[in-house]
Amino acid sequence: MKNDQLPTGRRSVLRLAAALGATVAAGAFALDRLGADGSAGPGTAAGPQGPPGAAGPAAGPPASSPRLRPSAYRLQPMTAYAPAARPRALPPVRRRPFLSLTGVGRSMVLTFDDGPDPRYTPGILATLRRYDCRAMFFVCGEMAVENQDLLREMADDGHVVGNHSWSHPLVPRLRPSRIRDELGSTSEVVERALGAAPLWYRAPYGAWNRHSFEIGAELGMEPLAWSVDTLDWKEPGSDTIVRRVLDGAGPGVIVLSHDAGGNRSQSVAALGRYLPALLDAGYTLTVPRR
Repeated sequence: MKNDQLPTGRRSVLRLAAALGATVAAGAFALDRLGADGSAGPGTAAGPQGPPGAAGPAAGPPASSPRLRPSAYRLQPMTAYAPAARPRALPPVRRRPFLSLTGVGRSMVLTFDDGPDPRYTPGILATLRRYDCRAMFFVCGEMAVENQDLLREMADDGHVVGNHSWSHPLVPRLRPSRIRDELGSTSEVVERALGAAPLWYRAPYGAWNRHSFEIGAELGMEPLAWSVDTLDWKEPGSDTIVRRVLDGAGPGVIVLSHDAGGNRSQSVAALGRYLPALLDAGYTLTVPRR
């Protein structure tokens, strides 16, 4: 036997020792990746899974989930668990606008069209604020885009901002695409300024058609007309405006006035007279809710 050759018995012992060493090293590596009980801890990346019911390694009775070292944690995406956003319910397509409110008791609605106008709208807002009353303002886009501070003042005071088209055209003469532009552009301006698009709209001159009802509903808006027209746009004098409002007062009545589109100083002055008179008569000035 040569000096560099080991007896058969000694070679067998060395092979056995090497095998045992490899087994211990593999076990230590596995314990470094797993918890003390041998089960995968929270946040660890799971490997391929066997079929349901497949038996795993026998590791004794399960214990509580082990605490992993910080390096073993993984961020879990949470967006997958967020509930899906529900689409906004669109109103039905009407065949005629609302002319009055029902079931509101002794309440009335004051509405103002064509603004906002920095010459007259602030005076109307100041009067409404003085008597702690709410109203509706149907704004034209070409006026609203230049006076977004007044839009925000309306909303801050609790008034409802509605859509009155962009340029106040006669709607029945327009193609559907133009109607959509008139209403859609105005809704976009209001939404950018207030964070929410209008829920109500009014056709200029009160001239509605099938397309305007359909497009308004697609944009999420209900059509609102009026019960009493003050005809203040004709500038009949403050006395006449006040008389028309008080003569037409009644439960659920919607009053039409203007805060733009011409000289509206008579409208501003008339509001300061008929508003307290309506309150003294027991009316509540309200706005519709959706």
